[in-house]
Amino acid sequence: MTAQKSVLQLSVHEERIRKKAWKTVSRFSGVTSIEMDDKTGKMTVVGEVDVPRLVKKLRKICTADIVSVEIVKPPEKKEEKKEPEKPKQPEVIVNPITYWNNQYQYHPASYASTYYPPCGYSRVVVEEPRPCVIL
Repeated sequence: MTAQKSVLQLSVHEERIRKKAWKTVSRFSGVTSIEMDDKTGKMTVVGEVDVPRLVKKLRKICTADIVSVEIVKPPEKKEEKKEPEKPKQPEVIVNPITYWNNQYQYHPASYASTYYPPCGYSRVVVEEPRPCVIL
């Protein structure tokens, strides 16, 4: 779904109703911006919103009609010159276990009661198309 600019005509006579309408529209997902002209009663909503659902919710609060719906074109992005990325060095991740001094000592973090001391794990992470993981 693309971004739309929807203009809605609302009959808002009180500040309380205006706040409810504003709150209802702002709760919709995909709303980017909301503008309201108090003199004419027109509300402009920009974003990826289902306009008929929005009007249906607003009609529970006040009289609402759709004036116009336009598709908003995103601003054109200028192409930036990118420098070639330097190859990264492989990252070595080591998980040292330093608090296990006595292998027969009770450790509350251990999940199973074993007689073997834990072994440290290490792995090599390389960012390539086909990485090789060594355990």
